[in-house]
Amino acid sequence: MSKSLIVACDGEAASGKSTGAKLLSKKYKLLLLNSGLLYRYASKLLITKKPKKPIPYLKKIFKRISYNLIKKQSLHSQEISNHVGYLAKDKAVRDIMRIYQKKIIKKNKRICVEGRDIATKILNKNPRYDLAFYFTCKISIAAKRRWKELKKKVTLKEVQKSLAKRTKMDKKRKHSPLKKVNDAILIRTDRLSKKEVLRRMSNEVDKIT
Repeated sequence: MSKSLIVACDGEAASGKSTGAKLLSKKYKLLLLNSGLLYRYASKLLITKKPKKPIPYLKKIFKRISYNLIKKQSLHSQEISNHVGYLAKDKAVRDIMRIYQKKIIKKNKRICVEGRDIATKILNKNPRYDLAFYFTCKISIAAKRRWKELKKKVTLKEVQKSLAKRTKMDKKRKHSPLKKVNDAILIRTDRLSKKEVLRRMSNEVDKIT
């Protein structure tokens, strides 16, 4: 299967978009690019290294670092989660991540990119997505999922508050806000099992391939 296929997966915090994108990528042999990991890695660097000039520092790092190395990092601590929402509001940071993602996308004609501004910004043109999905989930269910991911190291209430705040920040931010494009297929993960999510997404892929 070598036909070009570019898929955009956007969604709210802990809405299941990473799981959906991973399942779809495995089934259709797509390169999976998780933009959230890029921002989380940037947050980890700023928290631990504390550079005096954050933007030049991040530009230098993201010019040479491989995505495979970023994927191997431990990036889902509550400290990073609390930091990354503010970082993602910075236009200069978003520009760095946009350039990094575009470079990977242009080298891969079969790819699934997931994040919060993929259909609206990263894959809106040159190249444009073939298919877009938008993930959403009840905050109570999303919080329980993230709480378990964090191995219950923080309270469920704290996780729920953090997720609600992050999604609000994503939707309200000035640069590349989170929103559903008109032709995106809505995926409500609080109503679907993993198998049902994959089946729903696969049905849409099969229509165009």
